[in-house]
Amino acid sequence: MPPRKRLSPAERRAQLLDVAARLFAAHRYDDVLMEDVAERAGVSRALLYQHFPNKRDLFAALYRQVADQLLARTRLDPADTLVEQLTEGLDAHIAYFDENRNTVLAANRVLAGDPLIQTIITDELDALRERLLGVLPLADTATRQTVSGVLKSWLVFVQVLCVDWLAQTTPPRCSRSELRDVCIGALLGAVRPLLAEDPAPDWPRTPSKHAG
Repeated sequence: MPPRKRLSPAERRAQLLDVAARLFAAHRYDDVLMEDVAERAGVSRALLYQHFPNKRDLFAALYRQVADQLLARTRLDPADTLVEQLTEGLDAHIAYFDENRNTVLAANRVLAGDPLIQTIITDELDALRERLLGVLPLADTATRQTVSGVLKSWLVFVQVLCVDWLAQTTPPRCSRSELRDVCIGALLGAVRPLLAEDPAPDWPRTPSKHAG
């Protein structure tokens, strides 16, 4: 058997997070054990604990990575309309949530009271709010402050709605595209009365059915 390749600390950390991502996606949080992560990664438990002292820290590092990756996939392009930007960003988030149900439910249900996990979620929501403020037609500082508060509430609404959607185990459940459009409609309905200029003249779009 060839000798095992030595990895740098950064490479080993990335490998452990990759293994953890697959395990947390496939199993409930309480069913994932640190020894399972070590075994799947082909390392000793002592080495795993050098990088992550406990399961909560491992999960927090993973969820921080997920938040950063989702933010990178939802950069708002001024060349696109607001509806196009919202569609792209929500599609990325909802797709990840749907494909990693156990991970998202762990962060938002099992670890809902954990300060570190909630800081990660809050930081992502704040970053998304700042990006949206940067593309909305805001006439003055007072309007910006008012819209900022609306966006904060809307992002929490989207988070709760998506988590409830994931937790639903019995049909009927709306499709991904229907969930996305509910979120877009809620935002535009909330901010339009506050703005002098319609931020989304292309909404509502022509009704159509999309695969969820």
